[in-house]
Parts: sequence; C-alpha cells; structure tokens
Amino acid sequence: MTFDINVILDQMPQIISGAGVTLLTWIVGTICAVIIGFFVAVGRRFGGMLLDKVLGFAVAILRGTPFLIQIFLVYYGGPFIGLSLDPIPAGLIGISIYGAAYYSEIFRSGFLAVPKGHIEAGVCVGMTQGQIIRRILLPEMTMLVLPPSLNMAVLLMKETAVLSIITVPELTATLSAIGAQQYAFVEALSVLALFYWVLVEITGRLGNVVETKLTRFRFFSA
Repeated sequence: MTFDINVILDQMPQIISGAGVTLLTWIVGTICAVIIGFFVAVGRRFGGMLLDKVLGFAVAILRGTPFLIQIFLVYYGGPFIGLSLDPIPAGLIGISIYGAAYYSEIFRSGFLAVPKGHIEAGVCVGMTQGQIIRRILLPEMTMLVLPPSLNMAVLLMKETAVLSIITVPELTATLSAIGAQQYAFVEALSVLALFYWVLVEITGRLGNVVETKLTRFRFFSA
C-alpha cells in the first residue's frame, strides 16, 4: 500500500465544500452558543433564585449528557414534537445549545470573579443592573473568560465531526465517503487530521493576539 495524494487532489472540490460546511457550522454555532450562554449566565446571576435553579438544572443536563445523544434527539426526536429539521439546521441548533451550556458556566464564573465591592460601588452611584453589566462586569470579566472561551471554541470545532452522524455534509462525512469509495482511508484521515490541526493553530494564534491587545488596553485604561 502506498500513500496516493492524487486521490485527494482529484476530489478537491468536494473536500473544499465539506470544509466550508465545517467552518459554517463551527463559526455560526459558536457565535450562537456565546450569545445564548451569556444571557443564561445573566439570568442566573440577576434573575432570582427560581430562574437560577431552572437554568442551572437545564445546564446540568446538557453538560452531563454526550453531544452525540443530544444531536440524535434534535434530529431524530424533533419530528415527535412537530420539529422536522434538515441536517445542517439541526447541527447548528445542536452545537449552539451544547456550547451554550458550557459558555454559560464560563461567563457565570467570570461574573462571580468580579469583586463585589466594584458592583456595590456601581449601585451606590445609582447605576441600573444593565449599566452595571455593561460598564463593570463585562470589562472586568472579559480577560478572565477569554482563555476558557477560546478553549471551548476549539472543543466545539472538534465536535463538528460528530455532525456526520446525522448526514451533515461536513468534512468528516466527505472524507469518510472518499476513503470508502477509493479505499484510501489513510489519505482521507490524514487530510482530516491536518485540517483540524491547522484550524486549531490558527484559532490559538488569533486568540493570543486578541488577548495581548485586550491586556494592553486594560493597562492603558488603568
């Protein structure tokens, strides 16, 4: 057996299409997860004990069950409640909800790490809860939550491979099909591993740049 790169080159249009779907589901799903997770964290922090308990229970379920099971329930269980979704929308919903549970805990930890005295000072000068969140909590917690947020983004990137189970035509599904058709599993899986490795490296380097700029801004502002 030999490593035949021509098998990959001949199927490059399909591979590029699969990579595009992977990037789409990852980027859109991560953005939605961040937004949902932030509002869940705000609700748990400022919404009272009852809302905190309800949201905390939902987060515990999502964090305590495998993503594979969740995506099966979204795609195959949806019709039981009248929700019939195509693979890509189902994948986006699954990634968003799964990631939101983790991002909510990241943001909640960031909120709790802000000194209470800073919040009390905002209350003393007459700030509303919205102003406290925008002017005190968000700026101070950004640096705290950035590293774990980037790590979570990388994890969600890798979870996109699971979407091939519900026939989302992302890169894992595409290369698996090419490997099966051409009997070139080594070539296909090598390209898949290289793609994810490069994407992780790019994400990490961009995160370092953003963290450096935010650190300088915080120092300058102080």
